[in-house]
Amino acid sequence: MRDFAAILDALAPFRPAAGPFVVGVTGSVAVGKSTFAQTLKTAFEAAGEQVELVCTDGFLQSNLRLEELGLTAQKGFPASYDHAALRAALEGVRTGPATFPGYSHVTYDIDPALAREVAPPGVLIIEGLTLRHPLTGPPDLLDALIYLDAAEPDLERWFVARFMGLWDLAEHDPTSFYARFRSMSRPEAEAFGKVVWERINLPNLRDHIAPARAFADLVVRKAGDHGIAGVEPA
Repeated sequence: MRDFAAILDALAPFRPAAGPFVVGVTGSVAVGKSTFAQTLKTAFEAAGEQVELVCTDGFLQSNLRLEELGLTAQKGFPASYDHAALRAALEGVRTGPATFPGYSHVTYDIDPALAREVAPPGVLIIEGLTLRHPLTGPPDLLDALIYLDAAEPDLERWFVARFMGLWDLAEHDPTSFYARFRSMSRPEAEAFGKVVWERINLPNLRDHIAPARAFADLVVRKAGDHGIAGVEPA
């Protein structure tokens, strides 16, 4: 938690005089945004803050809508999000309760049962993609943005490991999105995960996610073991 004490200190100058302190956490697919954001939440809470943690995944268009738009293979790209709904939620939570939709990584789709109504907290952490995107993101709705940075080979390795973890779990869960890949052998599934990384997630990183680094207020560099290698102003 020592690294996170330093991160809290670095974020302090960005806190508004009144209302929720809205902190965004972004970076590549598989960089560890959810884990980082949860640890950041714990650090704020240890400092006596009331904290809510939400995710941009809930603002993805549904799989049905993505199919209608011809964007199924571009899930996670800027065009796959409902930016108006994201903006409305971030604006709304400043002054009153706002609804943040939920997303299931098991079914790989929006899950209405996971939607949450969030009242204005002391600190709101929102993690995920499409934050501070130059064209479509909500830069004016975040008080501070943290960008998680890591080497591309590490990101690929982490993505494939996550894919295989979900593939393993799908053996006993036919409702899982990943159950459709259970007909593959383990080597075939690993190879498929690498193809998904190379054809979808890597281009998305280079074209749409990495540019957020220039808009970030704080850059956290990740080491190959997922540990924090450094924290620096953008």
